[in-house]
Amino acid sequence: MKMLLPWELLILLSLKDCLAERNIRHGPVFTQEPSDSIFPLNSEDNKVFINCKAKGNPPPQYRWKFDGQDIDMDMDSNYSLVEGNLLIKSPQASQHGGIYQCIASNAIGTIVSREARVQFAFLQPFSSKPRSAVSVREGQAVVLLCGPPPHFGDIRYSWIFNGQPGFLVRDKRRFVSQRTGNLYIAKVEASDVGNYTCVVRNVMTNATVFSSPTPVVLRSDAVMGEYEPKIEVQFAETIHVAKGSSVKLECFALGNPVPSISWRRADGNPLPGKIKINHSNGVLEIPYFRPEDAGLYECVAENSRGRNVARGQLVFDNVEHLHWAQTLKDAHMAIEASLQWECRANAKPKPTYKWLKNGEPITIEDRVRVEGGKLFISNINVLDAGMYQCAAMNLHGVIYASAELKVVASPPDFSRNPVKKSTLVQQGGEAIIECRPHASPRATFSWRKGGDFLRSTKRRTILEDGTLRIANVSKSDGGRYTCVARNPFGTASSTGTLVVKEPTKITAPPLSMDATVGESIVLPCVISTDSTLVPTFKWFFNGKLLDFNRHDHFEMIGGQGSAGDLMIRNIQLKHSGKYVCMVHTLVDSVSAAADLLVRGSPGAPEGVAVGEITDTTAQLSWLSGPDHHSPVTSYIVQARNPFSIGWQAVKTVPADVPGQMLHATVVDLSPFVDYEFRVVAINGVGVGEPSAPSKQIRTKATVPEMAPASVSGGGGNRGELVIVWEPVPEEHQNGEGFGYIVAFRPVGATTWKQAVVAMSEASKYTFKNDTLPPLAQYEVKVGVFNNVGEGPFSDMATVYSAEEEPSIAPSKVWARTLSASEIQVYWEPVSERDSSAKIFGYEVVWREEGASESEAARVRVTGTATNITGLKGSTLYLISVRAHNSAGTGPASSPVNVTTKKPPPSHPPANIEWNLTNSKILLNWEHVKAMDNESDVTGYKVVYRQNWLGRASIVETNRTSVELQLPSGEDYLIEIRSQSEGGDGSSSGPIRIPKMSSLNSKALLCVAVTRMAELCAITFVVSWLIL
Repeated sequence: MKMLLPWELLILLSLKDCLAERNIRHGPVFTQEPSDSIFPLNSEDNKVFINCKAKGNPPPQYRWKFDGQDIDMDMDSNYSLVEGNLLIKSPQASQHGGIYQCIASNAIGTIVSREARVQFAFLQPFSSKPRSAVSVREGQAVVLLCGPPPHFGDIRYSWIFNGQPGFLVRDKRRFVSQRTGNLYIAKVEASDVGNYTCVVRNVMTNATVFSSPTPVVLRSDAVMGEYEPKIEVQFAETIHVAKGSSVKLECFALGNPVPSISWRRADGNPLPGKIKINHSNGVLEIPYFRPEDAGLYECVAENSRGRNVARGQLVFDNVEHLHWAQTLKDAHMAIEASLQWECRANAKPKPTYKWLKNGEPITIEDRVRVEGGKLFISNINVLDAGMYQCAAMNLHGVIYASAELKVVASPPDFSRNPVKKSTLVQQGGEAIIECRPHASPRATFSWRKGGDFLRSTKRRTILEDGTLRIANVSKSDGGRYTCVARNPFGTASSTGTLVVKEPTKITAPPLSMDATVGESIVLPCVISTDSTLVPTFKWFFNGKLLDFNRHDHFEMIGGQGSAGDLMIRNIQLKHSGKYVCMVHTLVDSVSAAADLLVRGSPGAPEGVAVGEITDTTAQLSWLSGPDHHSPVTSYIVQARNPFSIGWQAVKTVPADVPGQMLHATVVDLSPFVDYEFRVVAINGVGVGEPSAPSKQIRTKATVPEMAPASVSGGGGNRGELVIVWEPVPEEHQNGEGFGYIVAFRPVGATTWKQAVVAMSEASKYTFKNDTLPPLAQYEVKVGVFNNVGEGPFSDMATVYSAEEEPSIAPSKVWARTLSASEIQVYWEPVSERDSSAKIFGYEVVWREEGASESEAARVRVTGTATNITGLKGSTLYLISVRAHNSAGTGPASSPVNVTTKKPPPSHPPANIEWNLTNSKILLNWEHVKAMDNESDVTGYKVVYRQNWLGRASIVETNRTSVELQLPSGEDYLIEIRSQSEGGDGSSSGPIRIPKMSSLNSKALLCVAVTRMAELCAITFVVSWLIL
């Protein structure tokens, strides 16, 4: 026999499945149903095609109904079938418009489609009869009637004036209603005289017809006067609008002058933003109608003679179209079985239901009953097979759900559901062996063990569904059992084995226990079981299975063999509860439970409230929080205020608050300070979480109790007594309106003078009196007060009044220039014998010639000489000196004139050459030539260091070369700058001499004459020394 290749086998299997699927018989199912349609009459092909298609095996046959009557295709040549579709040739609106329904049938059954309304759009011509002339006065209104001919389908109206091309333009004065077709002219003018033709167009057929002209003539007997608006075109008082649809409201008024039209909502709400107002405000359109669009709308027509209002209520019609919430499924039922089908549709209004079998209303009998959308069939027989349909209907339509009922008759068959080959059960347990063959009608059952038929006993029962139940199983019950099933169509049997095992027992169960937060414990679970069984351990906590991969605190120790202990690490309060060890084997399950009580520090107290408040006390009360299984032994009260660092424990009465007491009085508080309080509970485990803070309170005010500290003074201007102190902190001011009382008197006097300083932050008071002698001794003290009263005074201190300023200027002031930027100044000090005032130091003042006194610079020194730096070169300065003390400065000396030297050379040394031999460096450079406005070069300064941060060494020379003795093995940075009377000139910039301990090196540096030296060329000549 030829072996099939894999791809050949795959093709054969696919063909087999395809053929099997094609050979499965099933009733018809619609894949396309007819729907409501409007067809244009007199189309080019003059045919109408109504769709209907169904699938089924065998393929369905089709027939159609028209207005509830079968269509005889042989008798009516207008109808024909194209597959399942209905073709209507040369249709007539009166003859072929109506309700159509498609019926599909095969050997299994029949189904009907939904009903479809078919209509035909048409437009007949106007009558050719001439229309009478309309006579009207100028200023009067006129309405020209269109009177459209018979038609069906959506049509559009327009008018033609005097046969001119194009339609009459609608404006504030002229309006064409799309509801009636009439033309409205609010106020006739002389230019309106002429012939008017109404034009009607069918939107679907695109056919257009024209009426006979209507002449409009002007009467000459009079002109119409002005009158108020009259609304001629208006909408209904109540309009129901479906969800999502569009609604148009027409409104037009006649009047003289021509009225203006406006729209509004009667409830005052703004009009929806999506609305469209067109044709000079005569048409209001609301698309996509929603519930919020509903309400009373008003059209206001207004002119100078008055106004008129038309109103209409738009009602949201919450129509929910029919749709299935629960449909039907095909059913395969055995003979004598019972069937329940339910279909449920959602819609507004609520639908009603009817049931069909093979396209006809179902016959109600004892076995068959209908309750709305439910169908019940009991004791099913072969005649019940067929196609069933549930129809849900309301005033908006009908929908159908279809399903097939197949009635199956077959002998018992165990091929799909044989008796279980091996059933394991524990000794002493209950064995259940199921027998569930496929059979129609239902089979009767008997059992054999080995070759002996079994009968029901107290321990052994054969249930109605064929299941064998054996209670209190013993070892002798083990063996092979055979179920025998019979019905009128045949007999079948199936065999399985019952295996009896030793029961599983928990020999070391978990025990209830107490633990403290942070501890680790082990709950044991040890078992004995049949040696052939593999136990599985599971732990449950408060009814939920523990997932050891997701919990860090839990770990199962063992989990195989005979032990599956549970370890709980770092126990928390949340771990309190019931723990169950459950052990599963193939034959049984056993479990054991234990309660774990976790003790922890107490939870936060609740409801902290503040009662009576004084200046230094506050009464507190609170509610106890959870004790976490350890009684509260005591409470601590904490407080914070704007001046404390976080929460601080406070004194209470009683000093130690016991755990059963839920109130205390806080003492030693500061008066007139905002406080918050919280309470902390303590038990045998530890200190708990603090409560939420109380509401902020403020202690009552009282007189100040703290006096200012560090009272002293002195200094100031002549005639002043300056007194200073350290302010009292805000938390010790004890109330509003805090201030200071400053008391002072000359030493030896008995009467105090007092001054009030009404500022809590004040720290200084100055008493001014021109008669105060300099440096007079005074006794001073500073007290405190607030709105409640006066507090204590500070200790008494001695303070001197201000001294007088110096009255004599320094003498023998002279100065010399040191450079272009520096001048040295000297002077003779003021003699103490010549001045009654104490001298603290001297103030040197200088300015450029021609500068004002306000531009002068100054510096204070304690000696009799100073250097002034940062000056301009070649500039004349005026310099003076004056003495100063705490009272001020004295008179200035006569100014001294000094001119700074010329600035130093601006060009740096150039063309620098260096030669490195072992530890000697020979440097050469070009002489720097000063410019006319610069000081002459007097020498050069060579600065060198090992690195940027190293200590610099300086060599000065009046030549253009120098030899440096430097240690070998290090890099060096060297700078060269010129020297002059005006100071040091510009630097050459850093020159790096590389480390070359065993090399001879030469280099030439070409430095451009700029403010910064730039390296332009470096040439190294290196020769190795042969040692």
